[in-house]
Amino acid sequence: MTWSHPVTRSRHLKGEKMERLSEYRIMWVMVLFDLPTGTKKERKIYALFRKKLLKDGFTMFQFSIYLRHCPSKDNAEVHIKRVKSELPENGHIGILCITDKQFGDMELFYGKKAATKNEVVQQLELF
Repeated sequence: MTWSHPVTRSRHLKGEKMERLSEYRIMWVMVLFDLPTGTKKERKIYALFRKKLLKDGFTMFQFSIYLRHCPSKDNAEVHIKRVKSELPENGHIGILCITDKQFGDMELFYGKKAATKNEVVQQLELF
């Protein structure tokens, strides 16, 4: 799957004006984890943690790296808090929050070949 950073627009409740949100305000939350999988119980815990990330809107970026787009820092904090509430007893988990601008500056490669960047996608929020 390839990634591009969306341009998010929000509509005022009265519908008067469309306003572009800053690429410095839009956030990406990354959850990076390395959980033990040596026993059946540990594999079940791993699978449950992964399923909870997916249920909360995260998408696999690479094995054990999941991403979620958030329209604001406040929204990102809600999802970070939710991930923290579901942390397994063992393993290493990192949570990183970066701006849409920083995410858009990421260079992606498939082996030595640079991955082509998709066109900027326009994402609309409906209230």
